Amino acid sequence: MKKIYSDIIDPIHDFIRVYDHELEIIDNPIFQRLRRIRQLSGAHLTYPAAQHTRFEHSLGVMHIASQAGQALKEKEILKSDDIETLRLAGLLHDIGHGPFSHLFEEIIQQKKISHEDFGKHLILKSEIGDILSKNGYDKRSITKVAFGDSKYQYLNEIVSGTLSADMMDYLLRDGYFTGAEHAKIDHKRITQSLDVHKKKLALERSALYSFESMMHSRYQMFKAVYFHKTVRAAEVMLLEVLRLSDDEFGFTSFNMNEFVKLTDEYVLSIILSSKSSKLKRARKFAEDYQNRKLLKCVYERILTSKMLLEKTKTNEIRASISKKSKVDENEIFVDSSVTPSIPLTPSKKESKQIILITNENGKSQAQELPISKIPVVSAISGFMNILRVYTPQKNRKKVEIAAKSILGDLK
Repeated sequence: MKKIYSDIIDPIHDFIRVYDHELEIIDNPIFQRLRRIRQLSGAHLTYPAAQHTRFEHSLGVMHIASQAGQALKEKEILKSDDIETLRLAGLLHDIGHGPFSHLFEEIIQQKKISHEDFGKHLILKSEIGDILSKNGYDKRSITKVAFGDSKYQYLNEIVSGTLSADMMDYLLRDGYFTGAEHAKIDHKRITQSLDVHKKKLALERSALYSFESMMHSRYQMFKAVYFHKTVRAAEVMLLEVLRLSDDEFGFTSFNMNEFVKLTDEYVLSIILSSKSSKLKRARKFAEDYQNRKLLKCVYERILTSKMLLEKTKTNEIRASISKKSKVDENEIFVDSSVTPSIPLTPSKKESKQIILITNENGKSQAQELPISKIPVVSAISGFMNILRVYTPQKNRKKVEIAAKSILGDLK
């Protein structure tokens, strides 16, 4: 009998099984492009082994989504077709990411576009969609599950959200490749304990400890890795490179033929090789980034406010520090790194509760438990908001004195 699958060796999941129709998508150049987009953009300049990409993360999300689907099939909640939809949605959930992952997102948000918009377009209107249709799959329903738009909320939540395959894979993978010890999570216990109540994803109460541990791991990874001051220094520089060169290269124009060429190294190479006088400053930042000549953090504060520090506010702070320090405003960077401490729901709302299932004497009972009632999780709920000021080494002392003088009493 002809073998219809391949096994891919993976350091996180040991083996990831991929079926022929999935391999056809994976081998397509549009998907292969993800090999050239690092999962953690500039983090490798602080954690040298963090060279992993959106490509292997996408395979991992497919794998965990499949495990979650299988557990729900055994409970007679899902069918085999649902598992295949979940696998393909997990595989394709990041297909629309641009160069430098979430940094590109920060740029395109200004034009009210997201990587989900690019992703939907690529699945529905490119060869990826043709491959799905040719193999008998509904590309529209897969797109809806991949981006949280399906009417079956529990399917959306398996791909993205508080109990998602996406988060379980990126925590495990990022922890492994950065060497950070914070991301030890029992993803198998969580996936085996999933259930569904009123069309929403639920968890068996016996696995609550594993959920608490995962939320704590995520919080620690943001503090230790994602929002690390040196990681963010590299990313502030990349953001400046993208902003300064967008008009010249049209990175954020919704042109799919151009978009699929954009990868981390491609963007850096076209900027570094450009002779345009308009891009002199962008070239300098790109060179310094490549040579790890990073901006220096001269001020840091964790804000307790849940409000996002608006762009206008950071611009005001930048101007004030420039005036006081007599350092050019273009050499001062005010960075406000914000994330909800608990992952957002697939519809991008704050997670307020988790549904717990208790099985006793053959009967199951569901309880909607507010996150505020889970002590470990409640303690970190809200928003993590870190305000930092960066500048090149030569301005370090002047900007530090000015920043502390101006921002000392900021709440």
